[in-house]
Amino acid sequence: HASCEHWIQFDFIPLLVMEGATSIREFAEGVKRAYIKSILSGEVRDAMKDVRARDPCLIIFTTGSTGFPKPAVLCHENILIQNIGIKVAFDISGDDRMCVNLPPSHVGCVTEQLGTTIYAGGICVLLHVFDAEKTLEAIEEHQVTAFGQIPALFALEWRLPHYDKYDLSSLRFALYGGQAVTREFLERLSTMAPQLGTGLGLTETAGFVTYTPLDGTVDDILASVGYDMPLCPLSIREPMREDGSAGRELARKEIGEICFSGKQIFLGYLDDPENTVKTISTDGFCYTGDLGYQDEKGLHFAGRSKFVIKPKGYQVFPTEVEDFIEQRLPGKVIVVACVGAHHDIFSEGIIAFVERAPGADLTKEELDNAVKELAAYKRPTHFEILEEGDIPLNRVAKTDYMALKKRAEDIVERLRTQGKWDA
Repeated sequence: HASCEHWIQFDFIPLLVMEGATSIREFAEGVKRAYIKSILSGEVRDAMKDVRARDPCLIIFTTGSTGFPKPAVLCHENILIQNIGIKVAFDISGDDRMCVNLPPSHVGCVTEQLGTTIYAGGICVLLHVFDAEKTLEAIEEHQVTAFGQIPALFALEWRLPHYDKYDLSSLRFALYGGQAVTREFLERLSTMAPQLGTGLGLTETAGFVTYTPLDGTVDDILASVGYDMPLCPLSIREPMREDGSAGRELARKEIGEICFSGKQIFLGYLDDPENTVKTISTDGFCYTGDLGYQDEKGLHFAGRSKFVIKPKGYQVFPTEVEDFIEQRLPGKVIVVACVGAHHDIFSEGIIAFVERAPGADLTKEELDNAVKELAAYKRPTHFEILEEGDIPLNRVAKTDYMALKKRAEDIVERLRTQGKWDA
Protein backbone atom coordinates (compact mmCIF):
# COMPACT_ATOMS: atom_id res chain seq x y z
CA HIS A 1 0.00 0.00 0.00
CA ALA A 2 1.38 3.42 -0.96
CA SER A 3 0.94 4.85 2.56
CA CYS A 4 2.77 1.98 4.30
CA GLU A 5 6.33 2.97 5.19
CA HIS A 6 7.46 -0.05 7.22
CA TRP A 7 7.00 -3.75 6.51
CA ILE A 8 8.03 -6.53 8.89
CA GLN A 9 8.05 -9.92 7.18
CA PHE A 10 8.00 -13.25 9.04
CA ASP A 11 10.85 -14.77 7.06
CA PHE A 12 14.42 -15.52 8.04
CA ILE A 13 15.84 -16.41 4.61
CA PRO A 14 17.11 -13.20 2.93
CA LEU A 15 16.00 -14.32 -0.56
CA LEU A 16 12.40 -14.59 0.61
CA VAL A 17 12.20 -11.11 2.11
CA MET A 18 10.39 -8.68 -0.20
CA GLU A 19 12.01 -5.50 -1.39
CA GLY A 20 11.53 -2.75 1.18
CA ALA A 21 10.64 -5.19 3.99
CA THR A 22 12.54 -5.99 7.17
CA SER A 23 12.87 -9.63 8.16
CA ILE A 24 11.61 -10.60 11.60
CA ARG A 25 15.18 -11.53 12.60
CA GLU A 26 16.51 -8.07 11.74
CA PHE A 27 13.55 -6.45 13.47
CA ALA A 28 13.99 -8.49 16.65
CA GLU A 29 17.73 -7.85 16.79
CA GLY A 30 17.41 -4.11 16.41
CA VAL A 31 14.08 -3.25 17.97
CA LYS A 32 15.33 -2.52 21.49
CA ARG A 33 18.13 -0.25 20.29
CA ALA A 34 15.83 1.54 17.86
CA TYR A 35 13.16 1.98 20.52
CA ILE A 36 15.55 3.54 23.05
CA LYS A 37 17.00 5.79 20.37
CA SER A 38 13.53 6.91 19.26
CA ILE A 39 12.52 7.74 22.85
CA LEU A 40 15.59 9.90 23.35
CA SER A 41 15.05 11.65 20.03
CA GLY A 42 11.36 12.24 20.64
CA GLU A 43 10.28 10.22 17.60
CA VAL A 44 7.99 8.02 19.72
CA ARG A 45 6.11 11.03 21.11
CA ASP A 46 5.75 12.50 17.63
CA ALA A 47 4.48 9.19 16.22
CA MET A 48 2.00 8.73 19.05
CA LYS A 49 0.33 12.00 18.08
CA ASP A 50 -0.44 10.57 14.65
CA VAL A 51 -1.68 7.14 15.80
CA ARG A 52 -5.30 6.75 16.92
CA ALA A 53 -6.89 3.81 18.69
CA ARG A 54 -9.18 2.93 15.78
CA ASP A 55 -6.56 3.28 13.03
CA PRO A 56 -6.22 0.08 10.94
CA CYS A 57 -2.96 -1.72 11.65
CA LEU A 58 -3.34 -5.37 10.60
CA ILE A 59 -5.18 -7.33 7.92
CA ILE A 60 -5.75 -11.04 8.52
CA PHE A 61 -7.58 -13.19 6.00
CA THR A 62 -10.38 -15.37 7.28
CA THR A 63 -12.83 -17.80 5.72
CA GLY A 64 -16.22 -16.17 5.18
CA SER A 65 -19.73 -17.41 4.63
CA THR A 66 -19.00 -18.33 1.00
CA GLY A 67 -15.97 -20.39 1.90
CA PHE A 68 -13.51 -17.95 0.35
CA PRO A 69 -11.00 -15.85 2.32
CA LYS A 70 -12.03 -12.34 3.36
CA PRO A 71 -9.55 -9.72 4.60
CA ALA A 72 -10.52 -8.65 8.13
CA VAL A 73 -9.20 -5.21 9.06
CA LEU A 74 -8.03 -4.95 12.69
CA CYS A 75 -7.14 -1.78 14.56
CA HIS A 76 -4.84 -1.07 17.53
CA GLU A 77 -7.75 -1.07 19.97
CA ASN A 78 -9.08 -4.45 18.78
CA ILE A 79 -5.72 -6.08 19.41
CA LEU A 80 -4.99 -4.32 22.71
CA ILE A 81 -8.32 -5.32 24.28
CA GLN A 82 -7.72 -8.92 23.18
CA ASN A 83 -4.23 -8.74 24.77
CA ILE A 84 -5.80 -7.54 28.03
CA GLY A 85 -8.27 -10.43 27.94
CA ILE A 86 -5.66 -13.16 27.52
CA LYS A 87 -3.25 -11.55 30.00
CA VAL A 88 -5.90 -11.33 32.72
CA ALA A 89 -7.61 -14.65 32.04
CA PHE A 90 -4.48 -16.76 31.78
CA ASP A 91 -2.15 -14.73 34.01
CA ILE A 92 0.44 -13.94 31.33
CA SER A 93 3.20 -11.84 32.93
CA GLY A 94 6.70 -10.52 32.45
CA ASP A 95 8.02 -13.77 33.90
CA ASP A 96 6.60 -15.82 31.02
CA ARG A 97 8.41 -17.17 28.00
CA MET A 98 5.94 -17.93 25.21
CA CYS A 99 6.76 -20.35 22.40
CA VAL A 100 5.22 -18.92 19.21
CA ASN A 101 5.12 -21.58 16.50
CA LEU A 102 1.84 -20.85 14.69
CA PRO A 103 1.52 -19.33 11.18
CA PRO A 104 1.74 -15.52 11.17
CA SER A 105 -1.30 -15.48 8.88
CA HIS A 106 -3.44 -16.35 11.92
CA VAL A 107 -4.46 -14.21 14.88
CA GLY A 108 -3.36 -17.12 17.09
CA CYS A 109 0.23 -16.23 16.25
CA VAL A 110 0.34 -12.48 15.77
CA THR A 111 -2.21 -10.96 18.13
CA GLU A 112 -2.79 -13.69 20.72
CA GLN A 113 0.60 -15.20 21.52
CA LEU A 114 3.10 -12.68 20.15
CA GLY A 115 1.08 -9.54 20.88
CA THR A 116 -0.10 -10.55 24.35
CA THR A 117 3.35 -11.64 25.50
CA ILE A 118 4.88 -8.35 24.36
CA TYR A 119 2.05 -6.45 26.07
CA ALA A 120 2.70 -8.37 29.30
CA GLY A 121 6.46 -7.73 29.13
CA GLY A 122 7.39 -11.38 28.59
CA ILE A 123 9.75 -13.08 26.15
CA CYS A 124 8.71 -14.71 22.87
CA VAL A 125 10.55 -17.74 21.48
CA LEU A 126 9.78 -17.71 17.74
CA LEU A 127 9.81 -20.68 15.37
CA HIS A 128 9.79 -19.85 11.68
CA VAL A 129 7.40 -22.72 10.89
CA PHE A 130 5.81 -25.42 13.01
CA ASP A 131 8.01 -28.43 13.63
CA ALA A 132 7.00 -30.88 16.36
CA GLU A 133 10.55 -31.79 17.35
CA LYS A 134 11.90 -28.23 17.20
CA THR A 135 8.99 -27.02 19.33
CA LEU A 136 9.86 -29.45 22.12
CA GLU A 137 13.55 -28.60 21.76
CA ALA A 138 12.74 -24.89 22.08
CA ILE A 139 10.65 -25.47 25.22
CA GLU A 140 13.51 -27.39 26.82
CA GLU A 141 16.36 -25.12 25.70
CA HIS A 142 14.69 -21.76 26.40
CA GLN A 143 12.71 -22.79 29.49
CA VAL A 144 9.39 -21.89 27.88
CA THR A 145 6.58 -21.40 30.41
CA ALA A 146 3.55 -21.08 28.11
CA PHE A 147 2.45 -21.95 24.60
CA GLY A 148 -0.68 -22.50 22.57
CA GLN A 149 -1.52 -24.74 19.63
CA ILE A 150 -4.39 -26.38 17.82
CA PRO A 151 -5.12 -29.97 18.93
CA ALA A 152 -3.55 -31.51 15.82
CA LEU A 153 -0.13 -30.01 16.65
CA PHE A 154 -0.18 -31.42 20.16
CA ALA A 155 -1.03 -34.83 18.70
CA LEU A 156 1.94 -34.65 16.32
CA GLU A 157 4.27 -33.86 19.22
CA TRP A 158 2.93 -36.69 21.35
CA ARG A 159 3.50 -39.14 18.51
CA LEU A 160 7.22 -38.41 18.29
CA PRO A 161 9.13 -41.61 19.12
CA HIS A 162 11.35 -39.77 21.62
CA TYR A 163 8.70 -37.48 23.12
CA ASP A 164 9.40 -38.65 26.66
CA LYS A 165 13.06 -37.63 26.49
CA TYR A 166 12.27 -33.89 26.42
CA ASP A 167 12.34 -31.90 29.65
CA LEU A 168 9.11 -29.87 29.62
CA SER A 169 9.10 -29.13 33.34
CA SER A 170 9.35 -25.36 32.74
CA LEU A 171 5.81 -25.27 31.27
CA ARG A 172 3.14 -23.84 33.55
CA PHE A 173 0.38 -23.23 30.99
CA ALA A 174 -0.82 -24.84 27.75
CA LEU A 175 -3.50 -23.21 25.60
CA TYR A 176 -5.45 -24.90 22.82
CA GLY A 177 -8.12 -23.67 20.46
CA GLY A 178 -9.85 -24.16 17.15
CA GLN A 179 -11.76 -27.34 17.92
CA ALA A 180 -13.55 -29.34 20.57
CA VAL A 181 -11.44 -32.05 22.20
CA THR A 182 -11.99 -35.26 24.12
CA ARG A 183 -11.39 -35.97 27.80
CA GLU A 184 -8.45 -38.17 26.78
CA PHE A 185 -6.87 -35.22 24.98
CA LEU A 186 -7.16 -32.94 28.02
CA GLU A 187 -5.81 -35.60 30.36
CA ARG A 188 -2.79 -36.01 28.10
CA LEU A 189 -2.37 -32.24 27.84
CA SER A 190 -2.39 -31.95 31.63
CA THR A 191 0.76 -34.07 31.71
CA MET A 192 2.56 -31.33 29.73
CA ALA A 193 1.52 -28.37 31.89
CA PRO A 194 -0.28 -28.01 35.22
CA GLN A 195 -2.59 -25.25 33.93
CA LEU A 196 -4.74 -25.53 30.81
CA GLY A 197 -6.96 -23.12 28.94
CA THR A 198 -9.14 -22.64 25.89
CA GLY A 199 -11.89 -20.37 24.59
CA LEU A 200 -13.59 -19.07 21.50
CA GLY A 201 -11.37 -17.06 19.18
CA LEU A 202 -12.28 -15.14 16.03
CA THR A 203 -10.28 -13.30 13.42
CA GLU A 204 -12.95 -10.59 13.56
CA THR A 205 -12.18 -9.95 17.23
CA ALA A 206 -8.38 -10.20 16.89
CA GLY A 207 -8.50 -13.46 18.86
CA PHE A 208 -10.05 -14.77 22.04
CA VAL A 209 -13.41 -13.58 23.31
CA THR A 210 -14.16 -16.31 25.87
CA TYR A 211 -11.83 -17.91 28.39
CA THR A 212 -11.98 -21.01 30.56
CA PRO A 213 -11.02 -20.66 34.25
CA LEU A 214 -7.27 -20.86 34.79
CA ASP A 215 -7.78 -23.00 37.89
CA GLY A 216 -10.36 -25.16 36.13
CA THR A 217 -10.27 -28.95 36.12
CA VAL A 218 -10.59 -31.15 33.05
CA ASP A 219 -14.32 -31.34 33.79
CA ASP A 220 -14.56 -27.52 33.96
CA ILE A 221 -12.85 -27.12 30.59
CA LEU A 222 -15.01 -29.80 28.98
CA ALA A 223 -18.17 -28.15 30.35
CA SER A 224 -18.05 -25.10 28.04
CA VAL A 225 -15.86 -22.82 25.94
CA GLY A 226 -15.55 -20.38 28.83
CA TYR A 227 -16.78 -16.95 29.85
CA ASP A 228 -16.63 -13.55 28.21
CA MET A 229 -14.86 -10.42 29.45
CA PRO A 230 -16.52 -7.07 30.30
CA LEU A 231 -14.63 -5.33 27.49
CA CYS A 232 -16.16 -7.64 24.87
CA PRO A 233 -19.51 -8.85 26.20
CA LEU A 234 -21.26 -11.93 24.87
CA SER A 235 -24.95 -12.05 23.99
CA ILE A 236 -27.17 -14.71 22.42
CA ARG A 237 -29.54 -13.13 19.92
CA GLU A 238 -32.12 -13.67 17.28
CA PRO A 239 -30.89 -13.28 13.66
CA MET A 240 -30.07 -9.79 12.45
CA ARG A 241 -33.11 -7.74 11.46
CA GLU A 242 -33.78 -6.64 7.90
CA ASP A 243 -32.78 -3.06 8.76
CA GLY A 244 -29.32 -4.31 9.81
CA SER A 245 -29.81 -3.93 13.55
CA ALA A 246 -29.16 -6.78 15.98
CA GLY A 247 -31.94 -9.21 16.80
CA ARG A 248 -33.56 -9.47 20.21
CA GLU A 249 -31.33 -10.75 23.02
CA LEU A 250 -32.41 -14.17 24.26
CA ALA A 251 -32.65 -15.44 27.82
CA ARG A 252 -30.06 -17.71 29.38
CA LYS A 253 -30.17 -21.31 28.12
CA GLU A 254 -32.03 -20.23 24.97
CA ILE A 255 -30.24 -21.22 21.76
CA GLY A 256 -29.53 -18.45 19.29
CA GLU A 257 -26.85 -16.58 17.37
CA ILE A 258 -23.59 -16.10 19.30
CA CYS A 259 -22.71 -12.39 19.21
CA PHE A 260 -20.11 -10.07 20.75
CA SER A 261 -19.90 -6.30 21.07
CA GLY A 262 -17.51 -3.61 22.22
CA LYS A 263 -14.27 -2.06 20.98
CA GLN A 264 -12.70 -5.46 20.32
CA ILE A 265 -14.88 -5.88 17.23
CA PHE A 266 -12.97 -5.45 13.96
CA LEU A 267 -13.44 -2.53 11.55
CA GLY A 268 -14.86 -4.64 8.74
CA TYR A 269 -13.73 -6.58 5.67
CA LEU A 270 -11.45 -4.62 3.36
CA ASP A 271 -13.39 -3.20 0.40
CA ASP A 272 -16.27 -5.57 1.15
CA PRO A 273 -19.18 -3.62 2.64
CA GLU A 274 -21.69 -6.31 1.64
CA ASN A 275 -20.16 -8.97 3.92
CA THR A 276 -19.30 -6.42 6.59
CA VAL A 277 -22.95 -5.46 7.13
CA LYS A 278 -23.85 -9.15 7.33
CA THR A 279 -21.38 -9.58 10.18
CA ILE A 280 -21.55 -6.31 12.16
CA SER A 281 -25.01 -4.95 12.94
CA THR A 282 -25.73 -1.23 12.74
CA ASP A 283 -25.72 -1.14 16.56
CA GLY A 284 -22.31 -2.80 16.83
CA PHE A 285 -22.96 -6.50 17.42
CA CYS A 286 -20.68 -9.00 15.69
CA TYR A 287 -22.52 -12.11 14.50
CA THR A 288 -20.09 -15.04 14.64
CA GLY A 289 -22.10 -17.46 12.50
CA ASP A 290 -22.24 -19.96 15.37
CA LEU A 291 -25.29 -21.04 17.33
CA GLY A 292 -25.21 -21.59 21.09
CA TYR A 293 -26.43 -20.67 24.54
CA GLN A 294 -24.96 -19.57 27.85
CA ASP A 295 -25.58 -20.61 31.44
CA GLU A 296 -23.71 -20.60 34.75
CA LYS A 297 -20.99 -22.82 33.24
CA GLY A 298 -20.28 -20.45 30.37
CA LEU A 299 -20.83 -20.52 26.61
CA HIS A 300 -21.96 -23.71 24.88
CA PHE A 301 -22.05 -24.45 21.16
CA ALA A 302 -25.30 -25.90 19.89
CA GLY A 303 -24.15 -26.29 16.30
CA ARG A 304 -22.66 -24.34 13.45
CA SER A 305 -24.74 -22.18 11.21
CA LYS A 306 -22.97 -23.86 8.34
CA PHE A 307 -21.40 -27.28 8.07
CA VAL A 308 -17.84 -26.10 8.50
CA ILE A 309 -15.16 -28.80 8.71
CA LYS A 310 -12.09 -28.06 10.86
CA PRO A 311 -9.09 -30.22 9.90
CA LYS A 312 -5.85 -29.20 11.64
CA GLY A 313 -7.56 -26.14 13.10
CA TYR A 314 -8.39 -24.61 9.71
CA GLN A 315 -11.89 -23.87 8.50
CA VAL A 316 -12.99 -25.74 5.38
CA PHE A 317 -16.36 -25.10 3.80
CA PRO A 318 -17.71 -28.24 2.07
CA THR A 319 -18.96 -26.37 -0.99
CA GLU A 320 -15.47 -25.15 -1.88
CA VAL A 321 -14.06 -28.70 -2.01
CA GLU A 322 -17.19 -30.10 -3.65
CA ASP A 323 -17.17 -27.53 -6.45
CA PHE A 324 -13.43 -28.02 -7.00
CA ILE A 325 -13.80 -31.78 -7.53
CA GLU A 326 -16.84 -31.44 -9.77
CA GLN A 327 -15.07 -28.88 -11.96
CA ARG A 328 -11.92 -30.98 -12.27
CA LEU A 329 -13.76 -34.15 -13.33
CA PRO A 330 -16.56 -33.09 -15.70
CA GLY A 331 -18.44 -36.00 -17.21
CA LYS A 332 -17.19 -38.39 -14.55
CA VAL A 333 -18.76 -36.91 -11.44
CA ILE A 334 -22.42 -36.00 -10.90
CA VAL A 335 -22.31 -34.56 -7.41
CA VAL A 336 -19.92 -34.40 -4.44
CA ALA A 337 -20.75 -33.98 -0.75
CA CYS A 338 -18.11 -33.49 1.97
CA VAL A 339 -18.45 -33.97 5.72
CA GLY A 340 -16.03 -34.02 8.65
CA ALA A 341 -15.30 -37.03 10.86
CA HIS A 342 -13.23 -37.29 14.04
CA HIS A 343 -9.51 -37.89 13.41
CA ASP A 344 -7.04 -38.61 16.22
CA ILE A 345 -4.27 -36.53 14.61
CA PHE A 346 -6.01 -33.82 12.58
CA SER A 347 -9.04 -33.45 14.89
CA GLU A 348 -11.25 -33.78 11.83
CA GLY A 349 -10.69 -35.52 8.53
CA ILE A 350 -12.68 -34.82 5.37
CA ILE A 351 -14.73 -37.58 3.77
CA ALA A 352 -15.91 -36.88 0.24
CA PHE A 353 -18.93 -38.78 -1.07
CA VAL A 354 -18.71 -38.80 -4.87
CA GLU A 355 -21.53 -39.90 -7.15
CA ARG A 356 -20.09 -41.42 -10.30
CA ALA A 357 -21.67 -40.55 -13.65
CA PRO A 358 -23.46 -43.51 -15.30
CA GLY A 359 -20.97 -45.58 -17.30
CA ALA A 360 -17.98 -43.51 -16.11
CA ASP A 361 -14.78 -45.21 -14.97
CA LEU A 362 -13.77 -43.33 -11.81
CA THR A 363 -11.02 -44.38 -9.40
CA LYS A 364 -9.78 -43.05 -6.05
CA GLU A 365 -6.40 -42.43 -7.69
CA GLU A 366 -8.07 -40.02 -10.13
CA LEU A 367 -9.76 -38.24 -7.26
CA ASP A 368 -6.49 -37.96 -5.33
CA ASN A 369 -4.81 -36.42 -8.38
CA ALA A 370 -7.74 -34.04 -8.93
CA VAL A 371 -7.36 -32.42 -5.52
CA LYS A 372 -3.57 -31.96 -5.59
CA GLU A 373 -4.05 -28.29 -6.45
CA LEU A 374 -6.09 -27.74 -3.29
CA ALA A 375 -4.35 -26.63 -0.11
CA ALA A 376 -3.25 -29.77 1.77
CA TYR A 377 -5.65 -29.21 4.68
CA LYS A 378 -8.61 -29.02 2.27
CA ARG A 379 -7.93 -32.38 0.60
CA PRO A 380 -10.28 -35.22 1.57
CA THR A 381 -8.75 -37.94 3.71
CA HIS A 382 -11.04 -40.51 2.14
CA PHE A 383 -13.20 -40.77 -0.98
CA GLU A 384 -16.36 -42.87 -0.99
CA ILE A 385 -17.43 -43.52 -4.59
CA LEU A 386 -21.19 -43.97 -4.99
CA GLU A 387 -23.59 -44.69 -7.82
CA GLU A 388 -26.06 -42.12 -9.12
CA GLY A 389 -28.77 -41.30 -6.57
CA ASP A 390 -26.93 -42.77 -3.57
CA ILE A 391 -26.31 -39.43 -1.81
CA PRO A 392 -29.27 -38.92 0.56
CA LEU A 393 -31.51 -35.89 0.16
CA ASN A 394 -33.57 -34.07 2.77
CA ARG A 395 -37.23 -33.08 2.45
CA VAL A 396 -36.39 -30.06 0.31
CA ALA A 397 -34.27 -32.16 -2.08
CA LYS A 398 -30.94 -30.87 -0.82
CA THR A 399 -28.00 -33.00 0.29
CA ASP A 400 -28.71 -34.43 3.76
CA TYR A 401 -25.41 -33.72 5.47
CA MET A 402 -26.58 -35.04 8.83
CA ALA A 403 -27.32 -38.43 7.26
CA LEU A 404 -23.93 -38.38 5.57
CA LYS A 405 -22.17 -37.60 8.87
CA LYS A 406 -23.77 -40.69 10.40
CA ARG A 407 -22.69 -42.76 7.40
CA ALA A 408 -19.18 -41.30 7.71
CA GLU A 409 -18.91 -42.58 11.29
CA ASP A 410 -19.41 -46.15 10.06
CA ILE A 411 -16.88 -45.63 7.27
CA VAL A 412 -14.29 -44.33 9.73
CA GLU A 413 -14.74 -47.35 11.99
CA ARG A 414 -14.13 -49.63 9.01
CA LEU A 415 -11.06 -47.67 7.93
CA ARG A 416 -9.67 -47.70 11.47
CA THR A 417 -9.76 -51.49 11.59
CA GLN A 418 -7.72 -51.43 8.37
CA GLY A 419 -5.25 -48.86 9.71
CA LYS A 420 -6.25 -46.36 7.01
CA TRP A 421 -7.68 -43.42 9.00
CA ASP A 422 -5.73 -42.02 11.98
CA ALA A 423 -2.27 -42.64 10.49
